Amino acid sequence: MSTASSTPVAFLQSLKVTAAKKAVGNNPQVLRRMKLARKMWEQIQLAKSQADGTNFTMTRFRSVTDPDGRRRSVEVPRRVRAWWWTTEANKLALNIRYGARKIEISKGKSAVEIASISELVPTLELIKQAVEAGELDAQIEAAAVKLREGFAK
Repeated sequence: MSTASSTPVAFLQSLKVTAAKKAVGNNPQVLRRMKLARKMWEQIQLAKSQADGTNFTMTRFRSVTDPDGRRRSVEVPRRVRAWWWTTEANKLALNIRYGARKIEISKGKSAVEIASISELVPTLELIKQAVEAGELDAQIEAAAVKLREGFAK
């Protein structure tokens, strides 16, 4: 009879073990920043699809009741509204929105003027980078406070 090696293999000893703990909740400021970044991504995709001449729709799940009385989730399209429009001077103006509120980029000014449609996607990507870097945190916080006040009534 042959016996197996008497030395146990130490797989766990090859791992780097730490005493790290998972954070219970994210910073609310980071969550708001991520929410706006997701909406900016939607606007970028909408602008790209309009430039290509295609339709862009997001989908969401909605709970519906069958005639049998059973509830099930179905995927339904959700329209994405553009945050930009054409001005009288034939230029584009772009608002940044947090919920239903426009964000003031600088004091008293909430729109970005864009010379042509070809500059729309790069402008949206630049704003998204600024959001992710935290440059608009104060404005997002102000819009979030106004949004919460609307629910408190």
